Order: sequence, then structure tokens, then C-alpha cells
Amino acid sequence: MKKTALFALTTLIAACAGLQPKIALNTAAAAISAEDLLRHTTVLASDEFEGRLPGTPGEEKTVHYLVEQFKQLGLEPGNPDGTYVQNVPLVGITGTPSATLKSGGRRIALKYLEDYVAVTTQFKPKVAIQDSPLVFVGYGVQAPEYGWDDYKGLDVKGKTLVMLINDPAGDETLFKGKAMTYYGRWTYKYEIASKLGAAGAIIIHEDEPASYPWSVVRSSWSGEQFELAAKDGNRGNVPVQAWISRAKAEELFAASALDFDEWKAAAASRDFEPVELEASVSFSIRNKVRHVQSRNVIARLPGSDPKLAGEHVIYTAHWDHLGRDRKLAGDGIYNGAVDNATGTAGLIEIADAFTDLPQPPRRSVLFLAVTAEEQGLLGSAHYAANPLYPHLKNLGVINMDSLNPWGRTREMQAIGYGQTSLEDLLQAVTAAQGRVVMGDTQTEKGFYYRSDQFNFAKAGVPALYADGGNDVIGKPEGWGAQKGKDFTQNDYHKPSDEVRPDWDLSGAAEDLQALFEVGLRVANGDEWPVWKEGSEFKGVREQSLSPK
Repeated sequence: MKKTALFALTTLIAACAGLQPKIALNTAAAAISAEDLLRHTTVLASDEFEGRLPGTPGEEKTVHYLVEQFKQLGLEPGNPDGTYVQNVPLVGITGTPSATLKSGGRRIALKYLEDYVAVTTQFKPKVAIQDSPLVFVGYGVQAPEYGWDDYKGLDVKGKTLVMLINDPAGDETLFKGKAMTYYGRWTYKYEIASKLGAAGAIIIHEDEPASYPWSVVRSSWSGEQFELAAKDGNRGNVPVQAWISRAKAEELFAASALDFDEWKAAAASRDFEPVELEASVSFSIRNKVRHVQSRNVIARLPGSDPKLAGEHVIYTAHWDHLGRDRKLAGDGIYNGAVDNATGTAGLIEIADAFTDLPQPPRRSVLFLAVTAEEQGLLGSAHYAANPLYPHLKNLGVINMDSLNPWGRTREMQAIGYGQTSLEDLLQAVTAAQGRVVMGDTQTEKGFYYRSDQFNFAKAGVPALYADGGNDVIGKPEGWGAQKGKDFTQNDYHKPSDEVRPDWDLSGAAEDLQALFEVGLRVANGDEWPVWKEGSEFKGVREQSLSPK
């Protein structure tokens, strides 16, 4: 009897000891609540913060708020210099463009903001090109690994390139099939135009492949634009970067006796040859140029294991949005509530959960709120190029951008599914929640290349970008997906992206609890996250970790 009682007592003690870490985890995760998430989001998305544009009073208020929140949580400064900020030198360019489009000796009307937008990234008071021949280069892609070249040896110097948005998709034999590659991003298209020495580059906007309406182009590409403060003043960049509407592209092609849809279809073939349009364009952009010292905000929770505290798990979210447009009648403040006050609030909430643990994880955790994401992922690009802690010691990055405001879901989406083993950890964590992880439902939109984890991925650091699901519990099938579509069409990058009374952030809180546990497992684990076979970032990581 004594032996039996002793065995039972020992078993009970062991069971209780095993429960303690789980209890501690659940207690810490409970610090992430829908109520606190809404509270932080409401502050960051308030009119007082003026749309959180870098280089404005809105930045000052945002940075101050984040620093104070991190201090209150007891986190130490993330910058080894003893501050909570990393300076990000930017150049703000406010351009006033004019454009003239000619075909067959006659002008084709071009209305700024209605038909086209145009900017320059060169730090000059004026940039102009005169009567530059227009040439249609399909998708504008040079991808030797896919056996693809849209230029076929064309000398583009002095010419302005006209390109389709996205990359060839739909046919599984092309690129990654339906899933967009980086070749489909507008950033790549301007980069290749710069590399080849073109005078200008014009992207044809279409709502469906771009995944947003023309109004987003209009709001995002007008007003002050920011660039990292390059020493050469970006003189190597293509002088004019422009977009035109599909309707204006159709008119342009028709003026050259070409059918736009026929040539768009032809561009989806490796045999496509660039075609000179019977047209030319002139651009003149007058610029106001100012230098801005923006800031990334960073806090650190030191690891509890002295041998591992120099290694880090990083959580990221961008704090910035589009500011305000005083020319708009009525409400001109781009509050950016979903995008990305929710993600920034989520960063604070996850930091809160980590500080509620009875003991910090073995490795250190960084909480990084980056600037100028809306301007082309500039804050994360600056950090990735100037890391405060070596990338070789960074185990992984978990990024949050636009959380789900519609309630609890049966799933989470791993954007760019199939990239890293972090997805497997997320799968295990969500399974314990009674949920699943799915690949993103719109792979053709290339969302993995459109948020801040991408810059860390390019540096080789395994990076997870998870999004909320669409299957909302208690709602009809398709309800959540329709909510997402409505937001993109009506509120994305518009002043109407504000905190709404019908929001339900319980699902966002549950998603954040999952991401908290993923990061905690990495910070305490024995195995480092890795890129999966087939990921374009796998070789970068392996090369950086290999003995020199």
C-alpha cells in the first residue's frame, strides 16, 4: 500500500510539474485581449495621430506612444546605444507631374490622378523626359531561371517601357503557376527598368491582378513620397516611375492599331517579342525635396540563458500610414486603423504576453515597429541592411500586418505557404486551439513580397507572415471573404479605414496568442527554424551560415 501511495504521489507531482509551463503559457497568453487590442488601435488610428506619416507630428506622437508602452512593460531599449529607436534617414519628395502622350501626331488626353500618376525617386528639383518612344515589353521580366526574357536584346535606352502588372500566371508551366513571384511586384518592374537604362517605366493598372482598385494607386502615389537617403541621390534609378489606368492603356494601344487584350494574351508566352508603339510620352516632374529623420522603434526582452541571450526572435509590424490630404473635402486623414494600427497594437500585446511569463525565454526577443512600409518597405529595408543584432543570430521573424477585425475564425493563413518551418510550428499551435493553418487564398497577389518580413527573408532570416482566416465562426460561408473584399474595395488606403463599432477583435487576439506561442517555442527550442526546399531564400541562409 505504501509503495502504491508513493507511486501515486510521485505521479501526481510529475503531472503537476508538467502542467506548470502550460499554465504559465496560458496565463501569459491571456494578457493578449480583444479589449486591449482595441484600446491601442483606437489611439494609434485616432485623428490626433494624423495618419502616422513619417516626418510629421503624427510620427512624433506614434513613436512617443510606442516607446512609452514598451517602457511600461519593463522592456529594455532595443538599440544597443541605450535608446528605443533606430534612426532611418529618409528623403521626402513631393512631385508635381505633367505628362503629354502623343500618337500619330495627335495628343491623347492624360488627366493626372484619373488616368495616370508619375513620380521620381531621384533627389532632384526637376526631372523631365521629352518625346520618349513607348515600347510594350509585356510583363517586363528577365528571369533566366524560368527561361524567360521579355526584352529579347532590345536596347531600351531613351525609351519608356510599358508593362503589365503581376507576372504571367494561371498556367502551371509558367513561373510558379497561379502564385506570384517577386517578378510580378511593381518594385521589380522599376528595378529592371533602372538596370536596363530606360528613360521611364509605366505600369498598366488592372484591379484584379493588382488586388486593389485604381483609387489605391491614386492615394498611394500622390503627395509626398519617401526614399531611403541614398548617397548617390538615386541617380541610377529610372527617372520616371508611372502608372496608367487600363482604360487609358486600351486607348493608347488602339491609337497604334493594336488590341490591348490580344497583346496581353501574347505577353503570357516565352516567345513574346517587345513591340514599339506608335506613340511617345513626355514627362516633367517638379519636386520639393526634404530630408527627414524617421525612426524604427525597437524594444528587447533579454533571454534568461546567458549562453543563448545573444540570439533573437523578432516580431515586426509597421507603425506608419499615409498621413493626411488637406486637399480632400471633408475627412482627409488616412487613419490606417486595420492597416496597420491593428498590427502595431498586436506587437504591443505580444510584448505584454512575454513580460507576463514567470521567466523570460532562453533567447532574447525583439519587438520592432518599423517606419515607411507604405513607401516601399523602407524601414525594414534599412534595418535589414543595418541590423542592430547580426542576422546570423536571428532565428526567425514573425510579422503582423492588418489583423482580422471580424471575429474568431476556424483557420489562419500562412502567406506564401511552403516557405519555412515556422509554418509547421504555427500548425501545431493552432491545432491545440482547434484550428488549422492554410495557405493564403490569393497567391496570385504576391502578399509575401508586400510586407516587412520580405526584407528579412532576402537577408536569409526565416520569416513568417501569418494572416487571419476567412471562415468566421457563427457566420455564413463566404461571409469573411466578402468582408475582406469589401475592405479592399472601399477602405484600403482610404480615409475610411477607421475603427468601426461592428469590429470583433476576438479572432485577432486568438491569432496573436498563436503567434506569441510560436515565437516562444522558437526562443526556448533546440532547433532553429529553416527555409523549406523550393524556397528562393533557402540558399541565402545556408550560404550565410556556412563556415567561411
